[in-house]
Amino acid sequence: MSNSVRTAILRKITDSVSNINVLDIASCLHLKPHKANGVYSYLLPLKTNQYDIQNQVQNILTHDPSNIFDVGIEKNAISFSLSREKHIKNVLEHNCSTISAPSFVSEKKNVIVEFSSPNIAKPFHMGHLRSTIVGNYIANINSFVKNNVKRINYLGDWGTQYGLIQLGVDMASIHEDEMKNNPIKSLYTAYVTANKLAETDSSVLQRAREIFKDLETGTGVTFEQWKMFKQYTVEELKRTYGRIGITFDEYHWESMYNARKIEKIIAMMEDMQLLVTDELNRKVVNLENEKSVPVIKSDGSTLYIARDIAAAIDRFEKNNFDRMYYVVDNAQINYFSNLLEILRRMKMPWVDRLRHVQFGRLNGLRTRKGNITFLEEILDTARDVMKQKQIDSSTTKVRLDSTDNSSDILGISAMIVNDLKRRRQRDYTFDWNAAFDLKGDTGVKLQYAHCRLVNLERNCGAVLVSECEPSLLREEVVDDLVILISNFEEVVLRSYEEMESCVLTAYLFNLTRAINRAFKTLRVKNEAPDVASQRLLLFHVSKNVLAQGMKLLGLMPLEEM
Repeated sequence: MSNSVRTAILRKITDSVSNINVLDIASCLHLKPHKANGVYSYLLPLKTNQYDIQNQVQNILTHDPSNIFDVGIEKNAISFSLSREKHIKNVLEHNCSTISAPSFVSEKKNVIVEFSSPNIAKPFHMGHLRSTIVGNYIANINSFVKNNVKRINYLGDWGTQYGLIQLGVDMASIHEDEMKNNPIKSLYTAYVTANKLAETDSSVLQRAREIFKDLETGTGVTFEQWKMFKQYTVEELKRTYGRIGITFDEYHWESMYNARKIEKIIAMMEDMQLLVTDELNRKVVNLENEKSVPVIKSDGSTLYIARDIAAAIDRFEKNNFDRMYYVVDNAQINYFSNLLEILRRMKMPWVDRLRHVQFGRLNGLRTRKGNITFLEEILDTARDVMKQKQIDSSTTKVRLDSTDNSSDILGISAMIVNDLKRRRQRDYTFDWNAAFDLKGDTGVKLQYAHCRLVNLERNCGAVLVSECEPSLLREEVVDDLVILISNFEEVVLRSYEEMESCVLTAYLFNLTRAINRAFKTLRVKNEAPDVASQRLLLFHVSKNVLAQGMKLLGLMPLEEM
């Protein structure tokens, strides 16, 4: 339903009934408008403990001076009905300029979303791609419902890998210019070079451990070179993320939480008698079921979980978050269970505000060059696949020259939607043909529908109006579209609460199908001016809703393709 109808229902209830919580009602109000006999109806299901308010609500709303609704009591629900004319007018006029966020989601929350988080010494692998796409969606939809969102990319730059990279830079003779121009691949080359030697020469790994230990303790190792490597890496990452329309508010590093900087936390854990020394001389936390979680190595250097403990505490102290989401794959369930349990034993009162947003494994993603998973090469392959399809299509309108980036945007759209249309926790195998199918439920299909609507507005010859005259919109396909437009914020709320993007993508595919059916029935060009303008208003609002949904998914709506 349109935002104004939802708001009207909720305000009438909450302003008039003293013993009801607005959030309880808002959480019930997931409605799909239904049309019958010229009337649109909505049902508010009531929980058992809310039955006692039915008569109060009915009495108040049936005497509503604004006369918006007819109200009735049905089994376990309150029904709200209004005429077709009022409803169509409300929906189209309300959504003519902008698409508002759902009302009464909650009070504003401070939300941190940690996502993507590649390890700078290794390729941007498939798990990071899913984390990037899913995490960006979660950040987008939280922003849309007016939460204060901070996006953090927590980059892996610490541990024994650091020592291996330092050794590998020298072994592979990587010069500064090469590092500056291509830092991610250079660091990977260094890491692989040292790792390969370590397989046959144990002294290499031992030297790497010593380098890392010296760095953690601050003895004998300069930090300047590593700072330069990190700077180059962030600059390259920002360019690549910018290509897919993703920005981060902050880049954090594991090295922000080295041993020297978390001494107080380790001391606190020891004072609470949480840390014990095991038979390998490591400092561990013993959890239930005889589970032992190492936190400090035998040589005194930190493990990943120690840095995550410090990071969580630091972020709460700086941000006072209401929720922090870790967007990391299913393989890390046990790790995050251990992290949360340790923080709970440390008596951190905010530990229940942390959430591990899990997702399944992505298999089968190969570029044309083989089993390479650098993000830039994945995106290049997607662009090239899409460009060839544009070349082969007779409906392509853009000039495919050096100034056109539609192929890149379409390729990225196909990759994003191919991921977000699935249940988050399910594994799936990537299929290039299915992801780029022009006739299937793909990102390309959404872009095509949007371009078609833009083209209609530009070339139909009708005047776009902002005032709706429902008597000129009598066709059944009008109701199909209005009902879908009405349901947009319900879909957004459900997707937000479940953190499932597939709820929104399924809705957008249904919307595009309804738009395509309307194209066949509702001509705009060469129709009577008043009829043409009303039909154009309907298509314009459909375009607004489609575009807003695409933006939530992380797509950049195209105007031509």
